[in-house]
Amino acid sequence: MMPVLFQRKNLASFIIAVVLLANFSGCMYSFTGSSVPPHLKTIAIPLFEDQSGFGEPNLREDLTKQLINLFVNDNSLALADRSNADSMLDGTVTSVSDAPSVIAPGEQVSTRRVTMTVHVTFQDLKLRKKVWDKNFTEWGEYDPSKDQRTVALTDAINKVADDILIETVSGW
Repeated sequence: MMPVLFQRKNLASFIIAVVLLANFSGCMYSFTGSSVPPHLKTIAIPLFEDQSGFGEPNLREDLTKQLINLFVNDNSLALADRSNADSMLDGTVTSVSDAPSVIAPGEQVSTRRVTMTVHVTFQDLKLRKKVWDKNFTEWGEYDPSKDQRTVALTDAINKVADDILIETVSGW
């Protein structure tokens, strides 16, 4: 005869308890990782630098503007100037490339991909510490016959900005 612990009824109860505990732990992690600490109320987002050499004249302005729009719409942190902010995002576009991504028969390029990498540092100015320092890489694709490189670049900018926002407000 099996010990009481290994009887089917007890084993089923044990498995259910483990599954519930695992789910509860996952919810706890998710919940605590989804909000900005209460001492951070504002954020400064100075104009990002562009060291990519890509030659797109408004790249740094477009990325910074998109980030500002996302933070305003998200409402987790209010925008402030650098001298009054609780936190700050500093960033540099380190590379942008435009390369073939799909080659059609006859060695014709049917799709090109614009890939952008941005190095960003998020600082807690109240506690005077660096929270994170990361590279974000995203892309956008376009049909070269329609000359839509700016559309692909805008797509890459939007994706990178989304990634930065998510990391900033939920990376806790």
